[in-house]
Amino acid sequence: MEDLKRRIRQEGRNLGQGILKIDSVINHQVDATLMLEAGAEFARQFAGVHPTRVLTAEVSGIIPAMATAYAMGLPLVYARKHKPVTMTEPVFVEFAPSHTKGGEVSLMVSPEFLHPGDRVLIIDDFLATGQTIAAMARIVESAGATLVGVGTLVEKSFEGGREALVDLDVPIVSLVIIDEMRSNGSIIFDE
Repeated sequence: MEDLKRRIRQEGRNLGQGILKIDSVINHQVDATLMLEAGAEFARQFAGVHPTRVLTAEVSGIIPAMATAYAMGLPLVYARKHKPVTMTEPVFVEFAPSHTKGGEVSLMVSPEFLHPGDRVLIIDDFLATGQTIAAMARIVESAGATLVGVGTLVEKSFEGGREALVDLDVPIVSLVIIDEMRSNGSIIFDE
């Protein structure tokens, strides 16, 4: 997606250690038009797998996942990182390390929103190591649902996430792929 790549070139900052700051696009301020375009592209790419709901992890995944759910006319479910008092037991819980949070986070989904027989499309902001997406895939499996695809705005291919997810045996679509983030601050895209 050329518009997203252009915005990363113009506004993205390589903070080192594989961290890409794109706060002006998705992680703090949201470019709603660009996210709606991303959602429409995911809807186009995943139309053939016939999902029944979209799943993501809070917080930064919610925007592209909502845009996708809207474009596909589907409900959006997001895995919570903190259990609210309104979420009653039992819940599906998995854990994943967070590169930006510097520790492990829990991901929780209530069984009232993820059912056996659902066909689930995971949409997230980044694909790096793949561990957050793998945790969501385990939640899908625990629910008795079927994972039908994974979509991410940005893939950092040098972190090996796609390879870590190969056993999921579903289509993985990344709108922008970054091959390298150099120590001099440059960002090298897969062309």
